[in-house]
Amino acid sequence: MSVSPSPFLVLPSLHISSPKLNLDGEIFLPSSKSESNRALIIEALCEKKCSLMNLSEARDTKILQNLLNKFREIENQEEYLQSNIKGRNTNDVSLDLTLDVQDAGTTMRFLTAFCTIKNHPTLLKGTDRMHQRPIKELVLALRELGAQITYENEDGFPPLFIHGFSPESQTQNISIQGNISSQYISAVLMIAPLLPKGILLEIIPPVSSEPYIKMTLELMQHFGILHSWTENRIIIPHQQYSSNQYKIESDWSAASYWYSMAAICSKSELFLKGLREKSWQGDNRIVKMMKGLGIRTHYEKEGVRLQKTSSRRSPFKYDFTPCPDLAQTMAVLCAALGVEANMTGLHSLKIKETDRLTALKIELAKFGAEIEIINDNELHIPICELHAPTEPLQTYHDHRMAMAFAPLALLFPITIESPEVVQKSYPSFWEDMEKMGFRVK
Repeated sequence: MSVSPSPFLVLPSLHISSPKLNLDGEIFLPSSKSESNRALIIEALCEKKCSLMNLSEARDTKILQNLLNKFREIENQEEYLQSNIKGRNTNDVSLDLTLDVQDAGTTMRFLTAFCTIKNHPTLLKGTDRMHQRPIKELVLALRELGAQITYENEDGFPPLFIHGFSPESQTQNISIQGNISSQYISAVLMIAPLLPKGILLEIIPPVSSEPYIKMTLELMQHFGILHSWTENRIIIPHQQYSSNQYKIESDWSAASYWYSMAAICSKSELFLKGLREKSWQGDNRIVKMMKGLGIRTHYEKEGVRLQKTSSRRSPFKYDFTPCPDLAQTMAVLCAALGVEANMTGLHSLKIKETDRLTALKIELAKFGAEIEIINDNELHIPICELHAPTEPLQTYHDHRMAMAFAPLALLFPITIESPEVVQKSYPSFWEDMEKMGFRVK
C-alpha cells in the first residue's frame, strides 16, 4: 500500500500537544523495515522474482529498493552489450556503478556484502554521517571470504570501492565479533549460500541484537536455505534460494511508541494492526517490558490490543543487548512515569544515527531529568518529576529520538525540530498522532 507524502514532513518544526489524557482507536502500523530490507536482498539473490507483500514505505527501504533496481538495470545493460558487441572481449564490458545509500545504515551494510557476490565494480557511498559510521569488521570478514574491497578515504569507514571476489583467495571459515553490529553478520549470512563453499561462521561472543540474526536465518529458510546454528557457529552449505512469497509483518519498533503513550495515559484502548504473537522481530520484547509498567497485551487475529491494568509500577531494570532500538522509548517513558530505571547493554547506541546516549541525556535534561551514563553502556534514570521544556527538542537526524519523545506531548506541549526524520522508519507517524487526537501543527 502506497502512503501519500505527509504535509508535516516539510515543516522545520512541529508543535504537539494533547487536549486529553485518554487514547482510543486503531493504528495501522507501518511494515517492518528490518524484515522488508532482508526480504529485498534475498529476492535480489533469487534467480526468479519473489512476491513480497506489505513492504515497508520507510525511506531506508525505498532507498534499498531503488538501488537494487539500479543494480539490475546496469546488469541488464551489460548483458545486452555483451550479446551485441562483436569483435571485442565481452569480459571488458563493465559499466561504472555508484550507489548512494544516503543515511541508510542497514542498506550500506547489506549492499556491501551483496555487491561482492555480484562481482561488479561498485562505489558505495552515503552522507557525511554515514562516512563516520564504522564498517571495518564487515569488510574484514568479506575480505576473508575473498572479497576485494578498498576504502575510498579513511580506513574502516565508507565510501567503499567493491571489486568483487578473488576466487583463489576464497575460504569458508570466518569469524565476526558479535557485539558490534548484528547487521554485519546478517549481511554475510544472506550471501553465504551463493559462495562456492558456503560458510562456517563463528560469532565471537557476546552477541548484540541476536534476534535480528535469527530473523535473517528464518527469512532465508522461508526462501529455501538450509542452515545449522550450534552455540556460536552457523553453517550454511552452498545452495540456491527458491523464489517464494512472503507478507511482511507490521513493525514492533513502531508499536513501542504507542505502548509508551498507553502507559502515560490515564486511560487507553488502542488496537495495533498487523502484529503477530509469533514474531521474528526482537522488539516484540516490548510486550514483557510494558507488562511491568501496567500495560497488558492481548493478541487477536488482526493485531494486538493494549489494556491499561494498573498504575502501580516497579523499578525498571533491563538488558537491551537483544533490542537496542527500544532503549530510547523506555528511557523517556521511565522518566515520564517517575520510575527509577537501570538500563544496560547500550554499547551500540553510540554508533547509531547519532550518539543516542548523549542525545538522551541532553534532551531529557530539558524536562528536568538528570540521567547518568555509565561506561558508555548503561543508563541510570532516577525517580524524577518532569516539567515542561522551555526550548525545542532536537532530533539529531535520528528518527527514534523524535518518536521516543513525542509521547511526552501527553504531559506538556512540546516542539520537535526536524520532524522529517521519521521518514526513515515511520513516515505517517505525525498523522497517526493527529488521528489519535493530538494537536500537531
